[in-house]
Amino acid sequence: MSSLATGGVGPVGVAVVGAGVISAEYLRTLSRFPDVRVVAVADLDERRADAAARTHGIPVSGGPEAVLALPEVELVVNLTVPAAHAQVATAALRAGKHVYGEKPIALAPAEAEKLLAEASERGLLVGNAPDTFLGAGLQSALRAVAAGHIGVPVAATTVTQSLGPESWHPDPAFFYQPGAGPLFDLGPYYLTSLVAMFGSVSQVAATAVRARAERTVASGPKAGRVFPVDVPTHVSALVEFDSGVRATSTFSFDSALPRIRFEVTGTEGTLAVPDPNTFGGPLKLLPSGEDTWRELPVRGRTDGRGLGVVDMARAVRRGGPHRASGALALHVLHTMTAIADSAEHARFAPLPSRVVPPRPLPEAWDPREATLG
Repeated sequence: MSSLATGGVGPVGVAVVGAGVISAEYLRTLSRFPDVRVVAVADLDERRADAAARTHGIPVSGGPEAVLALPEVELVVNLTVPAAHAQVATAALRAGKHVYGEKPIALAPAEAEKLLAEASERGLLVGNAPDTFLGAGLQSALRAVAAGHIGVPVAATTVTQSLGPESWHPDPAFFYQPGAGPLFDLGPYYLTSLVAMFGSVSQVAATAVRARAERTVASGPKAGRVFPVDVPTHVSALVEFDSGVRATSTFSFDSALPRIRFEVTGTEGTLAVPDPNTFGGPLKLLPSGEDTWRELPVRGRTDGRGLGVVDMARAVRRGGPHRASGALALHVLHTMTAIADSAEHARFAPLPSRVVPPRPLPEAWDPREATLG
């Protein structure tokens, strides 16, 4: 381990905890943002942390406890598996660090509420993925709805379906454990975007099924290995918002036909929204009474995962809110938990929390601008 000097001004010192597949994208993008400085990578498998640090030119690597003890680390990006999210985030808070985590924020709302309460007591910030809604595609969609291009929003339809991640991920078993499955793995992208667009969810109704009890790894060193499936793999939900908008959403790892769909219907037209698991476009509008889609301009950032980290880092230095917040992640977790509850008990499930939708980003917002000195 080595040590780096730091202060309360300038770029925010960041440690990435969890050097799995998704860490490569975070490390790639964060290295381009001057308001953050990645100073360490940690993993229970220290060899994996060392390899990630060497690949991305990070000066320090090691185990999580050692990295959390570094004074130059101000903000921890928690990329561990879902079952470890709350535990690692709590350890980071108790080490005096702000935390930005991968989704979901925790396995259960009670864990997330406890986490946010502890952060508040310690005067620390919590942020959470996904931050794809801060990308050009979704931000342009939010602006189009706010500008009245479809009139008054009435309903939304979202679909994400495939045969699941075992076809490409080298170690996919965790996708089929509590805290994952298509609802908890893909749901945050769609539900976060819907909440950003329409506000708080009021109640949900859902059905769900587990198509197979076991799955098989299809690629990588574990190819051919069979693992259990402990969560539903096809979920259909009706989501009602306080604003009066209704959404129907399907999340599936059981479909031989891959499909991604996100449409918003209003009194004056329909908006075809980009894939919320991406940062770009296209964005299309079909006005009422017409039969030809119009492509709308897409403006904003397409840098990749880490936009929420930069927005949060600037809030660490300057104070004020940040957009991919723990409160937003908690509301989305409440929504997904209510969907699971509704599917299990065949009843409408009300939401126990409300959230203020995050402010849209200014069109000129630039994570590659050095704003912290």
